Amino acid sequence: MKYIFVTGGVVSSLGKGLAAASLGTLLELRGLRVVFQKFDPYLNVDPGTMNPFQHGEVYVLNDGAETDLDLGHYERFTNCVLSRHNNLTSGQVYESVISKERRGDYLGKTVQVIPHVTDVIKDRIRELSDESKYDVVITEIGGTTGDIEGLPFLEAIRQFILEVGAQNVVNMHVTLVPYIKAAHELKTKPTQQSVAKLREIGLQPQVLICRAENPLDRDVRQKLSMFCSVSEKAVIEARDVEHTVYEYPLMLHAEGLDALVCELLHLKTPQPDLADWRKFVERVVSPKKRVKIAVVGKYIDLQDAYKSIYESLTHAAASQDCGIDLKLIDAESLQDGTDGQLKDVAGVLIPGGFGERGVEGKIKAARFAREHKIPYLGLCLGMQVATIEFARNVCGIKNASSTEFDKNAKEPVISLLEEQRGVREKGGSMRLGTWPTKIVLGTLARKIYEHDEVMERHRHRYEFNMKYRDRMSEKGFTISGTSPDGTLAELIELRDHPYFLACQYHPEFQSKPNKPHPLFKGFIQACLAHSADGAPRVASDPLSQRRVQPQELVPQ
Repeated sequence: MKYIFVTGGVVSSLGKGLAAASLGTLLELRGLRVVFQKFDPYLNVDPGTMNPFQHGEVYVLNDGAETDLDLGHYERFTNCVLSRHNNLTSGQVYESVISKERRGDYLGKTVQVIPHVTDVIKDRIRELSDESKYDVVITEIGGTTGDIEGLPFLEAIRQFILEVGAQNVVNMHVTLVPYIKAAHELKTKPTQQSVAKLREIGLQPQVLICRAENPLDRDVRQKLSMFCSVSEKAVIEARDVEHTVYEYPLMLHAEGLDALVCELLHLKTPQPDLADWRKFVERVVSPKKRVKIAVVGKYIDLQDAYKSIYESLTHAAASQDCGIDLKLIDAESLQDGTDGQLKDVAGVLIPGGFGERGVEGKIKAARFAREHKIPYLGLCLGMQVATIEFARNVCGIKNASSTEFDKNAKEPVISLLEEQRGVREKGGSMRLGTWPTKIVLGTLARKIYEHDEVMERHRHRYEFNMKYRDRMSEKGFTISGTSPDGTLAELIELRDHPYFLACQYHPEFQSKPNKPHPLFKGFIQACLAHSADGAPRVASDPLSQRRVQPQELVPQ
């Protein structure tokens, strides 16, 4: 078993997760079996109750674990299917240690960070090692080197390397090499200081991933090599990609990262076949046609809040050789009417969310899409607002609402199930993780999925109230997907609409670059068909005027 640890220095948000995921892509394409872990030093047990404005999207795994959005990068960039064992927070570590102490597992010993806290961290790494299904474990440490809460994780890594042997481990440090405009030069001192901090803890990186706006010249590479005690060929340039994050593996491969890591780990592998990946990137960079899609949400100002949705749209569009012009609309701006904000779009997507803010705006957006026959895709709350809108404006149920927004709703078309009532702990009443959905024959959903039953990931608390099923069905509201026993509505569509689909689950968590999710793919196809002139419009983006040669997909 081989291990790669990814740490970060100088500042946060340098892209450790993308670097780890991209390396995983390259190693997989070399024929290795790769698995990921993310260690987050914050004291929250998981990000499930954290504000998306602060932490970005909550990514849900098959087993219902609410995790960091970096696990989304891991699953999208590779064939991994991860579980709660692949994400560890300080909150979980200390919760485990304190539970053991209360049970008497430590036999009266003084409980300390070393060895008790570090042992829990090392045990989590060994859990994956013991499965023997993988060749390489890539572990990312969240935060920045020097953060006080991250020290136990770095100490655990130091001990772990000693136990498994340095020849089986690569330490990869992602750092910033800033360009000082006034001096017209790149500065290596922040990286030197960050590496020095790591070495104080007892860790020596073998690879530096250097985030920089300008190319690293030979002098800069030699300086970093000398002062940081790494090989010059292990100073890897990682400039901002020009068009899409999916260029990142190609850029790192051009820098020789995957070959270097295999050399350091004594792994003999063939060269990776990047043909399919290059083809996908080519379609993203220079599509033949484009469509404009509105995303109506309440976390629009934060790019990472709907990360998986934007990526899923990219995957689906690339499969149709199409680019997307996203029109991001704050749901609150639609509270008093759409005011023409949706008139020029080829599709409307409403994502999930919690709370009442912006709901009336989302309802108005769903109504606009329904009345103007614009393709609509609703995810989780996007299904619920579409249901409320249809009940109010088509079925004449004027007081239709959700008990999430109005506990005393007179017409609760969306409500808690009886068994969920009385649950007070956050997350305790939610339906989380992968659940089966039975697709109804003869529906648009059945045509799109081409299967009678699918497995989809959930993260929600409120459900469609089946008491209203017959009343709404008479008006053209079709429940095209249910739980296997038929008691829960999972997927709805409108009979008299070219593409109006909304689901209770989150299909965005299962989309991959060369395997887009069927609902997103169908949505993009419907948007193309809906284009104003009746045919897909040619891409007008200057970046899309010509096909890019494979060698040009990577900065030279």
